[in-house]
Amino acid sequence: MAVSTTATAPLASLYVGDLHQDVTDAHLFDAFSEFKSLASVRVCRDSTTGRSLGYGYVNFISPQDASQAIEGKNHFSLNSKAIRVMLSHRDPGARRSGIGNVYVKNLSDSIDSVKLQEMFQKFGNVLSCKVVTSDDGKSKEYGFVQFESEISANAAIEKLDGSTVGGKKMYAGKFVKKSDRSLPSPEAKYTNLYIKNLDPGVTEEVLKEKFSEYGKIISLIISKDENGESRGFGFVNFENPDDARHAVEAMHGSRLGSQVIYVARAQKKAEREQMLHYQFDEKRKERVLKYQTSNVYVKNIGDDITDDQLREYFSQWGTITSAKLMRDDKGMSKGFGFVCFSTPEEAIKAVNTFHGSMFHQKPLYVAIAQRKEERQAQLLLKFSQVMRGFAGQSAVIPGRYSSLYYPVPGVSTQFAARPRPGMMYQPFGMRPGWGADGYANYSIPAFNASPFHLRARHVKYMPNGHSREMNDESDAVTSSEGSDTLSSMLAAAPLDQQKQILGEHLFPLVSQHKPDLAAKITGMLLEMDNSELLLLLESPDSLVTKVEEAVQVLKLKVSNQDAIHPNYLSAEVAVS
Repeated sequence: MAVSTTATAPLASLYVGDLHQDVTDAHLFDAFSEFKSLASVRVCRDSTTGRSLGYGYVNFISPQDASQAIEGKNHFSLNSKAIRVMLSHRDPGARRSGIGNVYVKNLSDSIDSVKLQEMFQKFGNVLSCKVVTSDDGKSKEYGFVQFESEISANAAIEKLDGSTVGGKKMYAGKFVKKSDRSLPSPEAKYTNLYIKNLDPGVTEEVLKEKFSEYGKIISLIISKDENGESRGFGFVNFENPDDARHAVEAMHGSRLGSQVIYVARAQKKAEREQMLHYQFDEKRKERVLKYQTSNVYVKNIGDDITDDQLREYFSQWGTITSAKLMRDDKGMSKGFGFVCFSTPEEAIKAVNTFHGSMFHQKPLYVAIAQRKEERQAQLLLKFSQVMRGFAGQSAVIPGRYSSLYYPVPGVSTQFAARPRPGMMYQPFGMRPGWGADGYANYSIPAFNASPFHLRARHVKYMPNGHSREMNDESDAVTSSEGSDTLSSMLAAAPLDQQKQILGEHLFPLVSQHKPDLAAKITGMLLEMDNSELLLLLESPDSLVTKVEEAVQVLKLKVSNQDAIHPNYLSAEVAVS
């Protein structure tokens, strides 16, 4: 979003962080509009999902206004969340170096970002300061202070580390990037051991007798509850690190009393949490990589099909690790399921081969499985691109200012196609056929201006996205045509008329659910593959689901208010 300017001097750019997910360019503009030299604003978004990345940039013509904006807007509440405002660092090396960055923890819950900055700014110029909070705004009792110089950071650490603030002893130290926080080396020396799975009958005397075989013990304890009963774990501290290591090697997994005990190096809480986080992240990454593109979604499955039949049918293209039909509480098939292959390549082959194929007299819909939120986010982004192509690169956002279009990062505008006559909107040019993400990759042909009439509703569907009532029933097309007849019509029709035919059948059905949005939603649905559209025409429940999904995309788009004029959407969406 930009304001017209003839200035040639370089702009003073500010970084705005900790933005609420719902903050848009318009919100950011309003927050800084009191400064006369405001040139442009931008909220950065993910190139795939279109979601806010939680930060953005505000550019000023006047450096003085930029300085005043930092003073006045830093920690300012925007959409009920405090934002951070600082000068933008164009040099990525300087941003990532960690120089001058201080990590602070064990903070009193009474310390917020403002108070933390007041505490540290006496040691030098503070560029950025934040106390990390949870979603409900409560302090997580740690934060970060970014100084302009390393000298100021070192001075603050020296004076404030270990000081008591708000009744708590505060820790302040140099910030270490996560990638540089190495896990303890297996060769690290240690003397303190942690033992768990202790039998309730094992006493400290028994434990000392058993472990003293490996060296001199300085201290030993078994943790007990308020009744003096063993909690099942304890600690043994050796004098010599080699003795401790030998004890771990010999005793871990051995039987003591009636239990097999666990013996390992004792870890501090922070170190143990770091290890658990690392293990969890590694397992999560492994699962994501394994199943990200190997899981196939299949629908329009016959009610009498079993898991074994589904597995057998898809096993032609690879090794299947699981095949499952979704069922309701009564055990009845829901008509869809999932087939997971051992490799992504096998899954893609299955999608390309079986999508649209006949399985027990029913055409299958097959695509790479996606989580619901991922699909909705991609639909939102896809619709954003379509509407931006429709609106052009200069759209007007409601309010007292005009804006310039900011392209979504990672999306090339050179593929945008000009809207064709007779169409509600024109999507970007794509290759024919279905992509691995389940989207139809073809360009919708231009509709012919051949309307049709409905006997029951007397509505005329126009491919340009409008409808009007009709009085002439002589040309009406009834809904008595079966799927076989429609399939035959499509097979006989030229490619440039097939979407027209499908649109004429879809429009009255969509109108029954969303009459005010029927033209828009029909146009959106026509981006889908013809075989998928035939399934929607055969399945009222599936059509309702798709219509509601389209409405949600429209609502999300309105709420974002990116670059779409509200007149592009109906009043039903805009006010709901």
